[in-house]
Amino acid sequence: MPSKKVPEVTPARLVAVIRGYCQTNAQPEKAGKWARYFSEGYDSWGLLDRDHPIFTTQSEVWAAEYAALGVDGFIEAGCELFKSGKYEEGALAIRFVKQRKDEIGEAQVKAMEGWFDGGIRNWAHVDVLCGEVLSPLLEAGQLKPAALNEWRRSPHRFQRRAAAVAMLGLLKVKGGPKKALAFIEPMMEDTEKVVHQGLGWVIKEAWKMEPGPAEEFLMKWKDRSARRVISTGCEKMAAEKKAQFKAVRRKE
Repeated sequence: MPSKKVPEVTPARLVAVIRGYCQTNAQPEKAGKWARYFSEGYDSWGLLDRDHPIFTTQSEVWAAEYAALGVDGFIEAGCELFKSGKYEEGALAIRFVKQRKDEIGEAQVKAMEGWFDGGIRNWAHVDVLCGEVLSPLLEAGQLKPAALNEWRRSPHRFQRRAAAVAMLGLLKVKGGPKKALAFIEPMMEDTEKVVHQGLGWVIKEAWKMEPGPAEEFLMKWKDRSARRVISTGCEKMAAEKKAQFKAVRRKE
């Protein structure tokens, strides 16, 4: 009797398996459950309940069955998963790479740029990617900020947001707040709201750690950067302190 053919382990095969599962188990009645949090648009298979097996047992099965792909293969699969626009598919791509983040270096960060080419299009994917993958690697010293230099100039607004938000990982490192502020400085005249939010977030958290450098930075940029950047950066200050950073000329 001929042996049963084992499916080939490839990024394309993983993508096909995931999409087949999602199509079979889709819950259209739940697809818009979280849409109110995404002004930029939201598309879902309706499988985002916290205890849904796609993010528990099933994702672990796929991670084990396709382990031979290594982090590079999972990143390649992610390029295709993000293109669908379905929230669950992108979330799985991040989950797979998080499990292999010890394998990530500059080459892998470069490959992840493909996730933004017609792919990542919401703040939540960006912030999870940063919080669970990029920021921890920066904090551990496995990645250097320079690995994300080009992301600051990306034509994709969510990639630029990621460049900023990832710097939160530096804040607990010695001299980290100053390094984080120096990294985001070339972005301080960005014109996109989602980037403004990320920049302000970094400044706010840097201020909590080292108020002096953050206040000096805010004073330097208060008249040139978007109001949202400055107001977010000052969010945790007392009213009297915030007033010091009121812009003479504000722009959105």
